[in-house]
Amino acid sequence: MRAACGVLILMAALLPACKVGPNFKPPQEPVPDQYAGVKALPEPAPQPSTDSAAPSFWWREFHDPELDDLVDAARRGNLDLKGAYLRIVEARIQVQAARAQGLPSLDASASYTRDQLGLAGILKSQGISTASGPASSPAAQELISSLEKPFNIYQLGFDASWEIDLFGKVRRSVEAANAQSVAAVESRNDLLVSLEAEVAQTYFQLRASQTLRQIALDEIAAQREIADLTQDRHEHGLAGEPDVDAARAQLTSLEAQLPPYEQTIAASRHALAVLIGQTPESLDARFGEHGELPPLPANVPVGVPSVLARRRPDIRNSEAVLHAATAQIGVSIAGLFPDISLAGSYGLRNLDTHYLFDWSSHFYSVAPTVSLPIFQGGALIASVRLSRAEAAEAALRYRETVLGALQEVEDGLSALDEDAQRIAALKQTVGADQRAVEVQLDAYGHGVISYITVLTLQLQTIQARQQLAEAMLTQSTDLVKLYKALGGGWQDA
Repeated sequence: MRAACGVLILMAALLPACKVGPNFKPPQEPVPDQYAGVKALPEPAPQPSTDSAAPSFWWREFHDPELDDLVDAARRGNLDLKGAYLRIVEARIQVQAARAQGLPSLDASASYTRDQLGLAGILKSQGISTASGPASSPAAQELISSLEKPFNIYQLGFDASWEIDLFGKVRRSVEAANAQSVAAVESRNDLLVSLEAEVAQTYFQLRASQTLRQIALDEIAAQREIADLTQDRHEHGLAGEPDVDAARAQLTSLEAQLPPYEQTIAASRHALAVLIGQTPESLDARFGEHGELPPLPANVPVGVPSVLARRRPDIRNSEAVLHAATAQIGVSIAGLFPDISLAGSYGLRNLDTHYLFDWSSHFYSVAPTVSLPIFQGGALIASVRLSRAEAAEAALRYRETVLGALQEVEDGLSALDEDAQRIAALKQTVGADQRAVEVQLDAYGHGVISYITVLTLQLQTIQARQQLAEAMLTQSTDLVKLYKALGGGWQDA
């Protein structure tokens, strides 16, 4: 017993000193000092700057209470996000299970057995007669008779075992499980960032569709007046039948644009309802009939590339996956070394319950065990090689994730530049077209030109206004993509 205790103490002293496999070091991917796309944009577009890091609650920069409420509701009620929380719980339970492998196990047992030895039959099978010879003496007969009677055995005991983690297999398993738990948290954070961006983009789509619908309604009202004017001129002989038909055709063409806008508005409401965890029709009474895109912030802080790896949840997730794969190498290498375990039992055993708890009824055993792998058909070496290959793949995926993140930011900055230039040009076009339409309508009212000339310019103006509204929607959604690429929106989760 003392020797076993000495071995136990020695093993415990050696545990912290031996842990096979590589120790994880956070990767350091080279990144540029500044984003190449940071430059002054045409006013009044949002101006990117590196003065500070991107805001965490970026949706509040639009100063739209409706958008704020939707994002908060999605953070509370989205079903995918709730599923991600459960996956975090599962990962943390796995950590507890991994830690339990390195702890001693203790089991309690109680048993009752009724036995009959069948001693007379055993003696007879060995050629020992109870009628003659030594077994025939009265004392022997009395002993045999007593042993032939059935008897009870009562037993209470404890069994303990401990697999000593001498080479760090369990500790590496716990390290891998902890890393996987971190990966689950970062996966949730990444989902949260994507959810916030999707809510904002869907909301902007709804508001832009309301704007386009209003443009169509304004054009329909104006076109109805023109159609009535053309009909009146025709009745007084100042316009031909083709002018009346063209005016009516333009009116019905504008009216045909309304159903697609209504459908987009309804689909956006339904999508927002599902994103916040409600039934599709639950938001039908919300948002009103009219709406506009919220104004964009004047400035967009983007920070510097060196902080992107700490802000982006997908990069943090890739780092955690690489950590888990690195720890798994140590688990597979530890499989090449001996397993050392210590097992023991202690209990009480007697034929009579009255004497069961007597000290003389106790028993114990201690059994150290060493298991050394000799031949496994190359399975253990293959496991080590597989772990190393998986860690190398995880390292490549980490680098790919970092490069992809940098690309998304640069693409977002380029998109803002292109959007600003396009909107500036379209605003000039719309202003010029509207002024020209006013002049042409006045000329048509005085009979100077035909309606066909007015119609051509009207179509051009309507198209320009629609293009401007769509370009402003693209600018808003591109700004959301940039905020998402900068990795904001999870820091308080």
